Parts: sequence; structure tokens; C-alpha cells
Amino acid sequence: MSVGQVVEAHGVRLRPFRASDTADVVDGCADPLSQRFVSSMPAPYTEIDARWWIDTGAPAVWTGGGAAYAIADPATGRLLGAVGLNYPVPARSQAEIGYWVRPAARGRGVATAATRALSEHAFATGTLRLELLTEPENGASQRVALAAGFRYEGLRRSAGQDRDGGRHDLLAWVRLAEDPPGPVARLLPDLPDGVLTDQVVALRRLTPDDADVMYRLHSRPEVVANQAPPVPPTREAFERRCRLAESAWLTGEIARLLIVDVATGEPAGSCGLSYTEVSSGEGSIGYALLPDWRGRGYATRAVRLLAGWAFGPAGIARLTAGTVPENTASHRVLERVGFQREALQRGRLPGLAGTRLDDLTFALLPAELR
Repeated sequence: MSVGQVVEAHGVRLRPFRASDTADVVDGCADPLSQRFVSSMPAPYTEIDARWWIDTGAPAVWTGGGAAYAIADPATGRLLGAVGLNYPVPARSQAEIGYWVRPAARGRGVATAATRALSEHAFATGTLRLELLTEPENGASQRVALAAGFRYEGLRRSAGQDRDGGRHDLLAWVRLAEDPPGPVARLLPDLPDGVLTDQVVALRRLTPDDADVMYRLHSRPEVVANQAPPVPPTREAFERRCRLAESAWLTGEIARLLIVDVATGEPAGSCGLSYTEVSSGEGSIGYALLPDWRGRGYATRAVRLLAGWAFGPAGIARLTAGTVPENTASHRVLERVGFQREALQRGRLPGLAGTRLDDLTFALLPAELR
């Protein structure tokens, strides 16, 4: 790529940094969100850091074979953020793309537009493969990757470095020169308007704020007894599960939802949907209710809503649910929705102290949903 070349596409202008960008660079890089997810940024970020970046840091990226662009508003020239290419591997025609956006410019598709614009320019000038690495908890950046045509490729264990010298995992998203521009189709799409509801119960995506209720529900003895293995969870495990719920959904691992009472807004339980076999279109569901909400038909309503979404927008052709044979209450829920008992798989699941548990499987086809 040529230093100083301006790229204008998708409603943004990519241009070299200017001295007049200093205040806006500080605004973007000193922001708590940028500081949280870009550990390479100095903390705190000052005007001195911004001037160094404009005068020395960005030119050094170009010299090293990468690219360092300011994202600017085409109408005003005002800096909105930054996008660039790093870690080029010429022998593989590969580079890593990254970006940040000022707080005032977020939520307008700026990062997606800039990522698309630079990706297309990179492909037009000889790059064949681009990687985009995101923090597992940075759902917003993962949505940018998907919208810009990057496909989830897998987990990079301990690929990121913390400010204190520790290590953490990163998610890898990749776009090839021959790939369509995006957005990438997802295994688990978003819920319509963010919720599924029959006006009695509502299902919404799990968030970090749901850790308390999720731990309270799933640490109950009767809930633990119906899972495999029947081991009580830790509070830390559920805090992490809730923090990563958005990422698990976006990568297609699992859709985790909270069951809410519509009248009061109170949480009643949780449920989830995951693909068990993508090639054959088979998915699996699970669910649990807090004691105060049992016996009201809420589990049946939640499973019915989730199954309808699975067979519709999620494109699943067959649903299964595994239960321990003694969980007759759960069996009745499934049968009311239309699930049929299909198989008793002896010793399929891990129990305690090396024991094995039987798994009674129920299955549902779209025409059988009641």
C-alpha cells in the first residue's frame, strides 16, 4: 500500500493522520472502552501519546509494511476513529486488521464501514487473507467482524497480553479475498426485536447483569441433580457464562436466554438452544425454572417459544432434549409441547465418582410443535 493514499468507500474516508487530529485521538484512545479492549494503548492516554502516534507511531506502521489510517467523516474531515493493518506476513499475503472508534461516533456503523473499506483496498493491492482478533467479551467488535464479512475461525488460546503481563484468549475472525463482502450468515440469528414472547413469558438474551439469578437458579439442589454431572457450579463460572453469552451466541456455540415474567419483569428461569449437528440441522434445548414460578406452565410456554424460533429463523429441522429418567416434571413439559420419547441411552452421561447416568431423549419435528 502507498503511504498517504486516501481510500473513500462505504460512507467513510480513510486518510493519513494529521496534527489537527490530536484532541480526537486522545478522545478515542483515553475512553474506558478503548482502554479495556486495546491493551497496547498507554494508560492513561494523554496528548503526548497522541502526538507520538501521529508523528512517529503511524509512520512506523507504514514503514513496517502495514497501514495506519484515520477514519474521517467525508463531509467534515473530522476524525471518527482509526483502522489499520498490522503484523503483515508477505509470504502468506496475510495481515491483521484492527480499529477503534471515538465514543461520539459509535453506533453509526463507522467501524464496519472502515473495516470493509480497508479490507477491499487491501485485497485490491495484493493481500489474500485478513485476520481480525477480538476479545471474547467484546461482542460489539464481533458484530463488526460479522457485518464486514469476516467468518469465525476459532479460539486463539492465550494470544492476547494483559496490561499486567498476563495472557488471555482471543477469537479469530477471517476474511479471504474471494469471500463475499458480508454480512456473514450466522447459525444463531438475533431474536426478532430482541425478544420472544407470548405476552405471559418473554425470552431475552442473557447479559452480564444476570449472573446473580443464574447462579441462584443453577445452584439449587434439584436443578443440579438433573444435570450431568450433578456438580454444583461456582459463582465465577456463571459470571463468566453471562459475560460471554453474547459471544457464544455470535459464534454459533449456544443461545442462552433468560425466561422473564411479562407482568412483573421478574426473572423466572433460563433456557438455551444449541446445534448438536449442523450438517443435519439438529439442535438441542434445555431449561430450568426458579421454584416460585413452577406449576404455572411457564416452562411449557418458554420451550414452545424457543422451539418456534428454532424451527423458524434459526433454521433447525429437528430438536432434541435430554433428561434424566427420573425427571418426570420435565418429561411432561416436553410432551405438552409435542416432543416424543425417542430413546433411553444407558450410561451416556457422566455421574459422580466415576458413575454413569442414563439419558432419556425426547425429539420434536416442526409439524409436531403444539
